[in-house]
Amino acid sequence: MSRLISTHGSPGTQRNRLRRTIAEALRLLMQKQTLDDEARDLAALIWFSLRAIEANIEQSATAWEKRNYYVKADRFRAQWAWLAPMQRRLERILREEMWELLPPLLADLSRYFDDITVNKRTRSKALWEGAYRRFLNENRS
Repeated sequence: MSRLISTHGSPGTQRNRLRRTIAEALRLLMQKQTLDDEARDLAALIWFSLRAIEANIEQSATAWEKRNYYVKADRFRAQWAWLAPMQRRLERILREEMWELLPPLLADLSRYFDDITVNKRTRSKALWEGAYRRFLNENRS
């Protein structure tokens, strides 16, 4: 049997890509003066990225537990414990259109991405176009 090779990179690489995407989206959102369709799309993109990171965290921690690295898995989960509550807050803002709560959430969220320097934008606008519509379609109650 041959080895399976992931074309998306290791979980750490995937997590770093998602963190970079969020950092760029945060930077663009904080530069906006008004809430427009692009701002809603960027906020939804952040939500999708947070969800993907959360799945990635659990994947990594489960792999460590299979190797009996329980303490390492627990520490890793604890390091990312802020993720789920932040994602829920953002989901509520997006779902209930409570846009006045978005700036404080972005300020809270940005401290987790301060270590990422964004000198120039590397993500395409196509990445977030229509993200808010996808969010609404996916999260219908």
